[in-house]
Amino acid sequence: MFWKKWLSDKQDESPVTTEIPVNRTSAADSQTSEIQADLRAVVVSDLGCVRTNNEDSARFIRPSSRQIRNNKGFLAIVADGMGGHAAGEVASQMAVETIAKTYFERDETSEESLFLAFTKANRSIWQSATRNAHQKGMGTTCTALAIVDTKLFLAHVGDSRAYLLKKGQIFQLSKDHTYVQNLVDQGVITPSEAEKHPERNVLTRAMGTHGKVEIDVTALPHSFEDDDRLLICSDGLYDYLTNDEIAQLMLFPVLNEAAYQLIDLAKQRGGHDNITVLLAERVSPETFESLRPTEHAVAGVVTGD
Repeated sequence: MFWKKWLSDKQDESPVTTEIPVNRTSAADSQTSEIQADLRAVVVSDLGCVRTNNEDSARFIRPSSRQIRNNKGFLAIVADGMGGHAAGEVASQMAVETIAKTYFERDETSEESLFLAFTKANRSIWQSATRNAHQKGMGTTCTALAIVDTKLFLAHVGDSRAYLLKKGQIFQLSKDHTYVQNLVDQGVITPSEAEKHPERNVLTRAMGTHGKVEIDVTALPHSFEDDDRLLICSDGLYDYLTNDEIAQLMLFPVLNEAAYQLIDLAKQRGGHDNITVLLAERVSPETFESLRPTEHAVAGVVTGD
């Protein structure tokens, strides 16, 4: 992962694989409300075929309180870190943890809460990097989706991507903040040329590389309905798969199997970077309860009930 300077005026061979079915808060729920569909999610993060450490971080948060789920929904986050030594790993973990905590603490709307959470995470990473010589220059991409009933809210910096699969058709929800995407926007090169461009991974925005960063935050026009699936991934996946190939593998009936198929194909084609996949789908409350995920610790993150 590489980046170029960019600053906005806006303020404030047996690789290790981690699978995280669901991450839930412990808030109590004393109120009843209308029964809504629940979400099932899986996160799989793989070293790839070359790297010796994993600088990606990801988390899916399902609040245990129905009232919180009704108000703030679920939160899915993927971050792809960069920097020397273990600094990239530090930056991506800071982004995920800060955003997850801050989003649910805020009383503002989902869009405002995402913006404030990203702003706080950016500042925290930047301050840590300026105070610690070993972390100098660290940063991370970050892409998050808040899912509130059928509504989707996106916050995004960098070149990790969010996709929606609806009725067999795939929609890319995020736009890459890269030098090559700028060339496409300017009509200098075509999207097909961008896929093979030698500088396609050069970022124009990253979290934590400056005290301020421009954040894409938007309420998406797409609704998230039954049989739809969401994907957030690092560039280690889509660098090797076309959008059509991603859509085909997302159609696998079992969510876990879809995630592993995506990662396996990226590794078969080179796997030069870490590969992280977060998949989510809507399920009925009865189906979710029958899954009964078990609490356990994976890679330092406590997940489950």
